[in-house]
Amino acid sequence: MSLALFLLTLLFPPRTLTDSALALPSTVASISPRPVQLVVPVTPMRRPTAPPRTLSYSVTATTYWPEVGQTDDAPMETADGSIIPARHSSKTRWLAVSRDLLKNWGGPFNYGDKVRVSGISSALDGVYIIHDTMNRRHRHCVDVLVNERECKTGLEGRWPNIKLSKFVFEPSWQAS
Repeated sequence: MSLALFLLTLLFPPRTLTDSALALPSTVASISPRPVQLVVPVTPMRRPTAPPRTLSYSVTATTYWPEVGQTDDAPMETADGSIIPARHSSKTRWLAVSRDLLKNWGGPFNYGDKVRVSGISSALDGVYIIHDTMNRRHRHCVDVLVNERECKTGLEGRWPNIKLSKFVFEPSWQAS
């Protein structure tokens, strides 16, 4: 035992409490509970509503391939840090979007989101993954990654009023 604790117990010895000290005062002991009516407001239950269908955006689509003239100094590296495969084609399904469509700048999409593109052509319509950002001068635009050889065979172009929407997977079967 420390010296300070010894002195404290010597100067202030512990007291034992009697039963009367533990009892409630007479004013508290004589109070009896009274019944109280409890009113709970009843609010009507709302039926759960189905989540809204994904919004679609009308954008202008163009094609690009990774070369310094169309991109920055590192054409094979995208804005999210992905490296474009050496043998890429339009089947790679990567997309660059304008900044106003990205969440960092107040838009609805993030890097890595899957989006459905429709209205370009049968060869380029489909589901794409957002990997890149376009130059800041573009608004409501998307760039489809293609191979340079594909552009020479007719995939190069500019298409206005393309429908862009977030891809939501809907299974065709239900577990029972």
